[in-house]
Amino acid sequence: MYAAHFNLALTPFSLTPDTRFYVGLPQHEAALAVLNTALAAGEGFIKVTGEVGTGKTLLCRLLLKQAQADWQLAYLPDPSVSPLELRWALAAELGLKYSANIDASQLLQLLQRQLILLAQSGKKIILVIDEAQGLPDDTLESLRLLTNLETEQRKLLQVVLFGQPELDQRLASQQFRQLRQRISFSYVLPVMSPAQIRFYVRHRLQVAGATPALFNSFALLAIGRYSRGIPRLVNLLAHKGLMLAYGEGKSRVTARHIRFAAEDTEDTRRSKRHYVWLLSGAAVFSAACVGWMWR
Repeated sequence: MYAAHFNLALTPFSLTPDTRFYVGLPQHEAALAVLNTALAAGEGFIKVTGEVGTGKTLLCRLLLKQAQADWQLAYLPDPSVSPLELRWALAAELGLKYSANIDASQLLQLLQRQLILLAQSGKKIILVIDEAQGLPDDTLESLRLLTNLETEQRKLLQVVLFGQPELDQRLASQQFRQLRQRISFSYVLPVMSPAQIRFYVRHRLQVAGATPALFNSFALLAIGRYSRGIPRLVNLLAHKGLMLAYGEGKSRVTARHIRFAAEDTEDTRRSKRHYVWLLSGAAVFSAACVGWMWR
């Protein structure tokens, strides 16, 4: 699209979490430190929550990528499973060999045996669940019961939950008080400050092979204003700003490009006076898209 125009080796603001672009901001480093400390201590449940787009999935991928040699990881990207489906998924992730016609109680026995065998071989078994706010109630309870499996020395299964604030709201209910008390470490991801946004954008540009000056200072201020410090919105606005600048044949992204990008982006912060730009902004963005298609 615009890579050649701006001399980019990579697309710097893709919405797909890419660990190559990880920016070691204090809040993300703190979250990783909490995770590593809790996992080293052998705690049962660890929880990381944050607003949509604050980088939870990227942290999840980093955790999986940076796994210690003695970790046996099981990853559940889709939490909308029944208790039985959860056990099947965990069994598959742990490399458990079983017959398709075994019943639920037999599966649980096999899981317990496999967990014991892995623990005896020096492995820490860690189940990582992304988008954990989507876990059904009965699956959450089943998860708690799975963590009851333990030796005299330690838990046989540790669970890391990544989720949106709705997960905290659900766990605050009386229904989940037992599970809530099992969560020994938790961390809430804050949004980025204006200074962090500037560092974040420039870092990703450098990783992609571009000059940090590709966005002028007013464009960076506009990104901070419209994104509210949410990394996903920063990526969206920066990506669309590049598209607009490319469509106009410009060499830099300006605040004007970001303003028009914001008008085309859901969930950005816009005051009433900015809505007068809605039609013109959308028109400019559409024209720019047509422009790069025909270049």
